[in-house]
Amino acid sequence: MDHRDKPGGDDRQGFWGTQVTMTDTTASPKARGKKRAISFEWLGVAPFIVFAIMFLILPTLYLIGAAFVDQQGNFTLDNIWGLGTPQIVAAYWISIRISAASAFIGALIGFAMALALIRGRLPGGVRSTVMTFSGVASNFAGVPLAFAFISTLGRLGLVTIILKTVFGFDIYKAGFNLLSFWGLTITYLYFQIPLMILIIAPAVDGLKKEWSEAAQTLGASPWQFWRYVGLPILWPSFLGTLSLLFANAFGAIATAYALTGSSLNIVPILLYAQIRGDALQNPGLGAALALGMIVITGFANVIYLVIASRAERWMK
Repeated sequence: MDHRDKPGGDDRQGFWGTQVTMTDTTASPKARGKKRAISFEWLGVAPFIVFAIMFLILPTLYLIGAAFVDQQGNFTLDNIWGLGTPQIVAAYWISIRISAASAFIGALIGFAMALALIRGRLPGGVRSTVMTFSGVASNFAGVPLAFAFISTLGRLGLVTIILKTVFGFDIYKAGFNLLSFWGLTITYLYFQIPLMILIIAPAVDGLKKEWSEAAQTLGASPWQFWRYVGLPILWPSFLGTLSLLFANAFGAIATAYALTGSSLNIVPILLYAQIRGDALQNPGLGAALALGMIVITGFANVIYLVIASRAERWMK
């Protein structure tokens, strides 16, 4: 056999007739570049990993541990059993109702607006303006939002005074109260509707034009297209976003506390009362309340992730 046919390298004769085997020990530039790309990718993700560990994972683990410890540091289940008291059960129930109402109403209004912006015949500038505003409004919460609604719909708010003086209609005599269930729900809609628009817009934009053209070719009306094609495709995205809106409202504390104070018995306000250091202070019970919120919001987020993964198959 000729030495050039042997695998494993190039065999050549040395100076004194010794056979020398030469092998390629250097990696290709493409392989070296691939290794560098992998390392740089991890380097870019590192800040997010550090942030998640410090402000998400570690606090969650601390809350889980604190929920099973009393004030003397001993293991106890009293904090967990304390979640079954009537006051805490009522707080969870009111929080769930407010979150569900604001999520459902916000999802319907946001979905209708997203359809009008993307599938309607509005000017392109309107879409860009609304999307930009939605990006800002979806993160506008806390004390500024509460002050804005008090100045608008409070007893001496601008809209309240205009309705009373111009139209002779007193919304507070009609039963409305900003510091109530529906008052907080309406306030939450300010950031729920823009968030719905931002999340559902890519799904609406993913509806292919060929699908509507094919439906028209087969004689389907626009209503039939949306009933049998469009809405079934968007339904998983709608449900997933609905669960995300629920989790977003359930964990809101700054807006609720700044708006209602302690007049409305919801979980975030009750949690704040347990850890702020007044007569109701019970850090263990507060940790148990927070653990319950984590379980509920985590379950809602899992639903969103499962449904969103299913909806992505139609968007590819």
